[in-house]
Amino acid sequence: MSSGKNYKKVAYYPGCALEGTAQAYDRSTKEVGKALGLELEEVKNWNCCGAMEVKNIDPKIQTYLSSRVMSIAANEMGHDVVMAPCNGCYHNLKKAEYDLQNDQESRKVVDRISTKAGHDTYQAGQVETIHALDWIRDEIGEEGLRERTKGALKGLKVANYYGCMYTRPRHIFPEKDQGEGSESTLTPHFMDDLLAAAGAENVDFPLKTACCGGAHTLSDSDTSTLLVTNILKAAEASGAEVIATECPTCHSGLEMHQIRAEKNFGYKSNVKIVYFTQLLGLALGLKPKAVGLHENISNSTDLLREKGIA
Repeated sequence: MSSGKNYKKVAYYPGCALEGTAQAYDRSTKEVGKALGLELEEVKNWNCCGAMEVKNIDPKIQTYLSSRVMSIAANEMGHDVVMAPCNGCYHNLKKAEYDLQNDQESRKVVDRISTKAGHDTYQAGQVETIHALDWIRDEIGEEGLRERTKGALKGLKVANYYGCMYTRPRHIFPEKDQGEGSESTLTPHFMDDLLAAAGAENVDFPLKTACCGGAHTLSDSDTSTLLVTNILKAAEASGAEVIATECPTCHSGLEMHQIRAEKNFGYKSNVKIVYFTQLLGLALGLKPKAVGLHENISNSTDLLREKGIA
């Protein structure tokens, strides 16, 4: 459900992953924005949101790190909307917003560090943090995409995978579960809506918010591989040819553990892993290289060419 704010020009917070392992997500997001007439202004001198590492050691320091990003966007750049395509960044900025609204000690810590760092303290409510899904869905809309793409993804069966951080915990996402037009935390559908508008056939995929084990990839790889294997099996059982992703950690995990599932557990999956922005970019007429399709470990080029999409 749109807040009523203008999403045509927003502050863009790529976060660490989109400048590292997920450059294809960064590139395809920017290219889709250009194709749709939307403008992204990258947050100046941004820092890590605190991810999982800092949050696990000191959650209030993580709140500060996320608040600094929002402070720069609001107080130095004059924005009231920050768009974060990464589920981890999106989640952490939303969590920081909630903490600053509801926890006095968090406000004290953030103010103390902000003052020492020499920048304005972020005040809860200065910006609205949105995901790339909100950005496109609320500014362009399903009908707008339908007109621009002319059913370009027709014939492609897609399992939409949101991961666990996009909707959990529910209390930091007050805009969700607000009735018609809003996103659902139990059965998210914004990615389904966008890709369906571009002509894709969304399959009934029961594990769309299941955890991929991304946080445990280094400490317990076998558990992560088993979790990913469950997701791959469910997608294929649903008839999917492609799993669409909107989180760099999930995307990397699905790709890496797809290989590991075959090597370590003898399970070979044929489903392809593609960012939803890559699919939308192709549907809008962008070239595969422009959306970084060649950078994916999962090679979907032959499939998409066969479908007349790439």
